[in-house]
Amino acid sequence: MQRSDLTKFELPDVPGVYLFTQGKGKSKKVLYVGKATSLRDRVRSYFDIELIATRGPRIVDMVTQADGVMHETTPTVLEALVREAAFIRRYDPPANTLGKDGKSFLYAVITDEQIPRVLAIRGKDIDFENLQAGDTKLKATYGPFPSGFQLREALRLIRRIFPFYDTARPVGEGNKHLQAKVEFNRQIGQYPKDMSKSEYMRSIRNVGMFLAGNVKALRTQLTKDMKAAAKAENFEDAAVMRRQLFALDHVQDVSLIKEDRSEDKAAPRIEAYDTAHLSGTNAIGVMTVVENGLTMKRDYRTFKIQGRGGKSTNDDIASLKEILSRRLGHPEWPMPRAIVVDGGKTHKKAAEEVLAQYEIGIPVAAVVKDEKHRPREVLGAVRAGISEADAVLANSEAHRFSITLHRKARNKTMRKGA
Repeated sequence: MQRSDLTKFELPDVPGVYLFTQGKGKSKKVLYVGKATSLRDRVRSYFDIELIATRGPRIVDMVTQADGVMHETTPTVLEALVREAAFIRRYDPPANTLGKDGKSFLYAVITDEQIPRVLAIRGKDIDFENLQAGDTKLKATYGPFPSGFQLREALRLIRRIFPFYDTARPVGEGNKHLQAKVEFNRQIGQYPKDMSKSEYMRSIRNVGMFLAGNVKALRTQLTKDMKAAAKAENFEDAAVMRRQLFALDHVQDVSLIKEDRSEDKAAPRIEAYDTAHLSGTNAIGVMTVVENGLTMKRDYRTFKIQGRGGKSTNDDIASLKEILSRRLGHPEWPMPRAIVVDGGKTHKKAAEEVLAQYEIGIPVAAVVKDEKHRPREVLGAVRAGISEADAVLANSEAHRFSITLHRKARNKTMRKGA
C-alpha cells in the first residue's frame, strides 16, 4: 500500500480503531489493529520515511502487505482502547502477535466472588480454560491489552464512572490494617461507598460491558435503566445514570492520548536505581524493575551502601556507581532494555561510565526533578527507546522503595540505640 492510496479510505480526524487488511470478500484478513487519537494522522504516520526506525521491520512488512484499511470511530480514546483489545481478541492479527508470547499480554479480569473485583493480570498467570488465576476463580477475562500502562490508566478512568474494588485480596478478607485501608479508600472515593449489593453488581455489569468493547450496548442499557428509574420516581438513581452516560462520551483520557504514539511497541524491561540516606547514615540503594508498564516486584533488589574505594556513603554519585557495579556483577539477572536514574546529566553520565567499564551498551535515561521533587524532564528517553511515562513510573517506584527501606533501617538503628 502507498500513501496515495489513503484518500479512498476517508479516514476522519477523530479517535477510533483502525484495521490494516489484506484481500477482499471472504478471503480478507486483518493484519494489524491499532487505536488512535486521530485516525487520519495515525494511519498516515505508517507511511513516514522513518517508519522502519520508529516501528521496526514487523510493522514495515505489515504495511507492505496491506491493501486496505478499515476503521471505527469512537467518542474517546478510552473507548478506542477497549475496542482495540476486542478486535485483537477476535481477529488475532499477526502483526500484533507475531513473535510475542500471548501470555505476556495483560488482561482485565472480573473475579467470581460474592463481591467481584476488577484486576489487571498477565496472561501467563491465567488458566483460560478453567477461568482461574492462582486460587482466584474468574467470571470473565478481557483483552489482550498491549500496554500495561494504558490498561491501568483505563481502569482508573473507568472506576470514576463505574465504581469497583481492585483489592489484592477478596473484599472483607485481611487483617485490621488492610480493612482500614479499604475503608479509607471508600471515604476518599477510590472504592464504592454507600452502594447496595444490587447497585454494585450493576456497576460490575457495566464495567464488563465496557471492557468487552460493547460500549454501544452499554449506552443502550444505561438509557433503558435511567428511564425505568425515572418512571419509578427513583430520581437519584436516574441522575447517576445520566451522569454516567455523559461521562462515557466526555471522559478526560489525556493520559491515554499521551501514550497513543507508542502503541506499536511492547513496553520494554526497565531497571531504575535510587539511593536514600540521612547525612550518609543507613545508606540504602535499590533497583526496581518495570516491564510492559507493570512493576515487577519479585525482581527488586536492595544494596547496603558500603562506600567502596573509600568513598563517602553521603556521596550520591559514588553510591550510584557502586550499586550499578554490584548489579552488573550478577549476569544471571535478566538485562534491561534501558536504565533509569534519578537526577540530571551528571547522574546519567556516571551510570554510562560504569556501563562502559563493563562494555555494556544499555542506554540510560535520567528523571530530572523540580524544587518540590516532582518530575520536570526526562533526559534520554527517546534514545533509550522507552516512553517518558514508563521512565517516570520506574523512577517513582525506585524512590518509593528506597525511602521505605531507609526508614526501616533508620528505625531499627534508633531502637537499638534506645
